[in-house]
Amino acid sequence: MRAVYFLGAGGIGMSALVRYYLSRGLVVAGYDRTPSALTDRLIAEGALLHFEDNPDLIPEACRDPRETLVVYTPAIPADHREKAWLTAHGFNLHKRAEILGMLTREMRGLCVAGTHGKTSTSAMAAHLLHESTVGCNAFLGGIAKNYGTNYLLSDHSPYVVIEADEFDRSFHHLRPYATVITSADADHLDIYGTEEAYLESFAHYTSLVQSGGALIIHRGLRVEERLQAGVRRYDYSRTEGDFHAENIRIGDGRIVFDFISPLCAPIRDVELGVPVSVNIENGIAAMALALLAGAAPDDIRRAMRTFGGVDRRFDFKIKTPQRVFLSDYAHHPAEIRQSVSSLREVYTGRRLTGIFQPHLYTRTRDFYRDFASALADLDEVILLDIYPAREKPIEGVSARLIYDALPADMPKRMAHKEDLPALVAAEDFDVLALIGAGDADNYCAAMTSAIEARMTQQQA
Repeated sequence: MRAVYFLGAGGIGMSALVRYYLSRGLVVAGYDRTPSALTDRLIAEGALLHFEDNPDLIPEACRDPRETLVVYTPAIPADHREKAWLTAHGFNLHKRAEILGMLTREMRGLCVAGTHGKTSTSAMAAHLLHESTVGCNAFLGGIAKNYGTNYLLSDHSPYVVIEADEFDRSFHHLRPYATVITSADADHLDIYGTEEAYLESFAHYTSLVQSGGALIIHRGLRVEERLQAGVRRYDYSRTEGDFHAENIRIGDGRIVFDFISPLCAPIRDVELGVPVSVNIENGIAAMALALLAGAAPDDIRRAMRTFGGVDRRFDFKIKTPQRVFLSDYAHHPAEIRQSVSSLREVYTGRRLTGIFQPHLYTRTRDFYRDFASALADLDEVILLDIYPAREKPIEGVSARLIYDALPADMPKRMAHKEDLPALVAAEDFDVLALIGAGDADNYCAAMTSAIEARMTQQQA
């Protein structure tokens, strides 16, 4: 194999594989629908990318099916011209998950699955191992702030940290050595159809853990466990389970706790580098994985404090006593509820405003009442139009469904993403959270500048 061609190269998960194959000295090229800061970085690192669906733009080095691996994302539509050309000319097309599955057969896979918490937990586990003598390779679903990338390479570690994505049953390609399951709240019902089918996919995933490995599952999940002989089984939660926290202290912008584990003596005074309460459980799961891989307790304690977080996961843009502005990727009702609860715990008594961009028409259709219930925990809601991603509009489905389901007496309004910088420039917000997995985050820089300018003007 001399070359790798990607369909959907700029996706956050795909781009980690782009970087992996670049590191191996192969010709790496591909298509993505739109340029972004991430695709700019990939091009600077050596990837040959273009943004028009045109088979003529596939580089000559990638046109031999005997020498070229083709990797595609399920988000690529069936009528994609380049995909059709590659198929017609004898190329074998592989999903990203298949490639990650190959890596879990070549290395010891430390995988993190769940409806939510995957990216933060896997990034945290990767950081803990990277800062220890164990080391790791990692393919993450977000940009780890400590490293400015979603990919980590080790020349000595047998471990690879992978985010196990349940969309399209992708995680069924993996063969984990050890895995965390953070949650199993129904999602992707456009794929699964029913909650029962969704839960069945997690049940099957548990059967894929290798003998001699381990399952670390959040307490109380309705997931049937089908473990192979020789797989160790642990559970965890915030204050109960094999792995849990004790003596939790929250205040002055800090969260500190003692980590209790069956694998070592208690690790005292663990401080979260990103001090939001949802990261207590994420941190417990990440520390459990790191211990199973052989990281030393002292290394774990030190690395937890230095973990800088992940882009768009409780990503603070402004954090002063007067104003707080952050971006969070929460796009499922359970995630939003958890995010709001975490902010309430850290910013007790503050006025909390959420700007929410729904992600996908199908998810909005299936969960609009649950979205409204979760958002009702805020003091004020600003709703944006739905971000469609891979979907076409569904008649009668819009953000208005969520708006109408919110309490009638709650401060709420609709807005367009393009108006966000002007909106925050004109009003004083106390704690402001931009919530969702869509493209409204592209306006964060302009919003940050507008808020800072207003603060400067007020202080003058």
